[in-house]
Amino acid sequence: MSTEAPRLIRSIRLLDAAEDRIKAEFTAPPPPERSLKTPALLELAKEFQPFAVVLTNNAPLKGKDVEALPDCVKLVSTVSVGLDHLDLPALHERGIAVSNTPNVLTDCNADLSMMLILAACRRAAEYYTLMKNGWHHGLGMGGMLGHRVTGKRLGIVGMGRIGQAVAKRARGFDMTILYHNRSRLSAAEEAGATYFEKLEDMLPHCDVLTLHMPGSPSAPPLMNSQTFSLLPKGSVFVNAARGSLVDEDALIEALESGHLFGAGLDVYRQEPNPNPRLTALPNIFMTPHAGSATIETRTAMCMLALDNVEALAKGLPMPSPVTP
Repeated sequence: MSTEAPRLIRSIRLLDAAEDRIKAEFTAPPPPERSLKTPALLELAKEFQPFAVVLTNNAPLKGKDVEALPDCVKLVSTVSVGLDHLDLPALHERGIAVSNTPNVLTDCNADLSMMLILAACRRAAEYYTLMKNGWHHGLGMGGMLGHRVTGKRLGIVGMGRIGQAVAKRARGFDMTILYHNRSRLSAAEEAGATYFEKLEDMLPHCDVLTLHMPGSPSAPPLMNSQTFSLLPKGSVFVNAARGSLVDEDALIEALESGHLFGAGLDVYRQEPNPNPRLTALPNIFMTPHAGSATIETRTAMCMLALDNVEALAKGLPMPSPVTP
């Protein structure tokens, strides 16, 4: 392998520690002042002729975008777990390796999911709005009551790393854990959770439902009018996975009708401009797709993306490859 520092470009400025590493270990143009969209990234690739492209979902590579990558590109290293923004078959067909950044963001995504659960159950958005607008009178014994989280039944859809981490946190609130997954976990991984082979069988037993599975814009939404109707009246819905998993019109209807008490959302079908009918609802606690948004996790994600570039350039196994 060549001893020359690997050439890379990135679609976005990485965190300072990663930028310092790029200066020391790689050959790269200055970081972009603003995140690059796909056309600008492809133009930079043609100009700079990199070995690797480091990007986020702000610069998707689909279809003809993949065809437009110069032959020098041997790796697309995405600073994310999700891969919706990449045309994996097209990249692999061209012989371009792909890597992502799993594991390092599990804890922070689980932390945020618990925040959404607590905030939706305890009406955090409404309380915050009340205080910002001026708390001018007492609420009385029955005013703005939320739901106790402790002891509730939590349904988890997708019991992978993040789902299991959410379950671990929820047990601290004495929640009963139910889950639906493609396959049943081992007894040790279940840790007392109850498995439901069919989602429809689990939903009627959930006081709170939280999603932790991949999404696909081309697949029908998992949560629609029918599945929402199976949840108990007054339940809470949380989604920190993918916006494509939810029929938002059905969610809005369930919230407006009172079938759902509230919702906690970190992801949306239209990002970064969510449906204004959603944002207008008082009983939703919303965050801007920020599950991994901590200094520690985003730094670890950037470093893992660079670890993959370094490994492939040296002819070593990548720490987190995405296989065909």
